[in-house]
Amino acid sequence: MAVRPADLAGSWYPANEADCRRSIESFIEESMPCPSSKGGGIGGIVPHAGWVFSGRIACNVISCLQREPAPDTCVIFGRHLHSGSGNYIMKEGMWSTPLGDLEIDNELCEALDSEFSFNLETATRYDQDNTIELQLPFVKYFFPEAKLAPIGVPPRAESLMIGERVAELCKGMGRRAVILGSTDLTHYGSNYGYAPKGAGQEAVDWVKNENDKAVVDLMVSMDPQGVIEDAMDKQNACCAGAAAAAIVAAKGLGAGQGERLVYATSYDVRPDSSFVGYAGVLFY
Repeated sequence: MAVRPADLAGSWYPANEADCRRSIESFIEESMPCPSSKGGGIGGIVPHAGWVFSGRIACNVISCLQREPAPDTCVIFGRHLHSGSGNYIMKEGMWSTPLGDLEIDNELCEALDSEFSFNLETATRYDQDNTIELQLPFVKYFFPEAKLAPIGVPPRAESLMIGERVAELCKGMGRRAVILGSTDLTHYGSNYGYAPKGAGQEAVDWVKNENDKAVVDLMVSMDPQGVIEDAMDKQNACCAGAAAAAIVAAKGLGAGQGERLVYATSYDVRPDSSFVGYAGVLFY
């Protein structure tokens, strides 16, 4: 099978297997405990910045999706898209990680492509995108035999339909699936052209305690339409469609509640007038 390269390995996260494993194991040691729930988590929301900023958060969520029997497919909703964008999917081949290649779940992705309009990506024809790639070494580490369904969806109503159909197809195909929605939160400061509260500690507190909290609360309450509307209004989620679709799919697979595991900002790691928020939310 053709293999899509790990374009961001060596810059956004480690390039070789040993360093990747060491980073993941250090994240595990720092992780918050998973909620007590029978059978493990069903899905979650993860950030997608470089691992130095948000790797620990993504790792924490994905580690909480471990269960027995092990998941055999990981569906990841991502992509930086606006409401007028198309949908994206890769439906065959492999995607490389430093820990080994992940095979695309062709049956699931082919079924989705037959029902919805997608821009098709291949191992050699694709847009470079961090939202999904940054999660893949974690997926390979925790679910070494799982296949992958990488899906890009914009912030609009059809994305909720895609999330719903993902759950229906997974159940119909007998997939033991886990669901991820990849999004960062408020991009604040002059670098992003968004600074309604000026600079300094007041701005940081506003992002943490008001702007980001608003959308994270909606994620925790599993309100997909609310996530899209809040993000469009407050600019507090860069991939609201992905988060919303993941909520719908997780609900469809039996998730009944959400829990915020971790929240942080890039300011916590590297204080600067421009910074980004990150949250890890688990659905179970």
